[in-house]
Amino acid sequence: MPATASTTPAPTTAPAPTAASATKVTAAPSGPAAARRWLDWRVKFAALSLIWGFSFLFMKVGNRGFAPLQVTLGRVVAGAAVLLVVLAVKRQPLPRGAGLWGRLAVAAFLLNALPFALFAYSEQTIPSQLAGICNATSPLWGMVLSVVALAEDRPSRRRVAGLAVGFLGVLTVLGAWQGFDGVDPLGAGLALAASLSYPIGWIWVRRTLADRPESNLTLTAGQLTMAAAQLAVATVCFSHLPSAPGVAPVLSVLALGVLGTGFAFLLQYGLVAEVGPTTAQTVTYLTPLVATAAGVLVLGEALHWNTVVGAVVVLAGAVLVQRGR
Repeated sequence: MPATASTTPAPTTAPAPTAASATKVTAAPSGPAAARRWLDWRVKFAALSLIWGFSFLFMKVGNRGFAPLQVTLGRVVAGAAVLLVVLAVKRQPLPRGAGLWGRLAVAAFLLNALPFALFAYSEQTIPSQLAGICNATSPLWGMVLSVVALAEDRPSRRRVAGLAVGFLGVLTVLGAWQGFDGVDPLGAGLALAASLSYPIGWIWVRRTLADRPESNLTLTAGQLTMAAAQLAVATVCFSHLPSAPGVAPVLSVLALGVLGTGFAFLLQYGLVAEVGPTTAQTVTYLTPLVATAAGVLVLGEALHWNTVVGAVVVLAGAVLVQRGR
């Protein structure tokens, strides 16, 4: 999902090159080493696509035994635990300073607590495949918001065309010509609001957390820790203890957190370091396809022609927006 994805966008960038790496010229690997590297990043790419795509299925199954806030809390706690363990193994510190923790708290709310909870609530009334497709609209919302919030970011004709194409795809998925028949408007609205929360968070991160000296792992572990604290308060205030959640919901929430949040970040960071952010971000184009296939094949959700056509149109719009930068 991605975070994106989320699923889990992190307030970080790829590592900056050092003076040594900027001046040292190394021959590209060849032979078996090159073959292993070629295979390695593609395996990570495929694994990340599957993990984020199946995250929507895990949320749907988790909702069968837990309240949406409990699903979200379990997800974030498990994901934060993974990163904190890796942080301890690597002997890296947690973020320091009240000001930094305050900025991370806002990022945690916009990039984790709010969108994760909205997606979980949306899947009470809409299919998991529809939630996955709504997640793919984040680049479209991002373009609109960047024009308003970032004065230096002006849209090209291709990006404007991509925006129009993308939202035409959303209307196709929702079946606008038939009055959104068969689609719960509140559930779809919550999923779209979740996808809108991501670019708002990215803008906040860009304005307040760019070029920090801390590592990606340190910042993201701190961010998820803050999200867990926020969700713990909300869960205590607005939900009741589950009676008998069952094995499948429990395993789904654990998978959602350990794989879809914690391990997915580590995969994503490794992918960005290996092939760069441009190639790595294309994984978000496969996420809704995996979510749709998982919903239909595993959960038995109905597949309508407008869902397939609309998903393709949404992805086409997202590609135009991204490539028009």
